Formats: sequence, structure tokens, C-alpha cells
Amino acid sequence: MSNKVCLPPEMIVEHLPPYSPELQPAERLWKLVDEPLANNYFETIDELETILVERCRFLQQHMQVEIRNLTNYHWLTYA
Repeated sequence: MSNKVCLPPEMIVEHLPPYSPELQPAERLWKLVDEPLANNYFETIDELETILVERCRFLQQHMQVEIRNLTNYHWLTYA
């Protein structure tokens, strides 16, 4: 942390490791989500959004077990 930062006395800073996917389980899903995006160019943000929505729908319908395996931590509960 920079010496220029002034924290209020009641604030506590927790230093996290540079790579900690267990703290954000969704990070492990990027390798599934970005497959149709890799090495592609999109003319508009709408085109990109369309591809991402299609990919998320596919993952939801066909890869639920893989998603659970990538994000299943002992401390995480599913609703």
C-alpha cells in the first residue's frame, strides 16, 4: 500500500495474495466463459454481449457439473 494513503482508524486492511481463486470462485470459470471470445474481434459491445449470453446459456444447460467442480469449495453452499 502506498504511503500516501490515509486510512481512517476504524478501517483494517487485509493483504491478499496476488492469486487467490478460492476467495472469488467465479475466477475459475473464465476458462469456460472466454472460449468463444479468444482471438476474435467484435464490432460492437452488443455483438460481444450476444456471444457471452449464448455462452452462458450453453454453460448453464450443458456444463453444470463442470461448473460445480471448478467452484465447489468446502465453505461455499449452494442455494
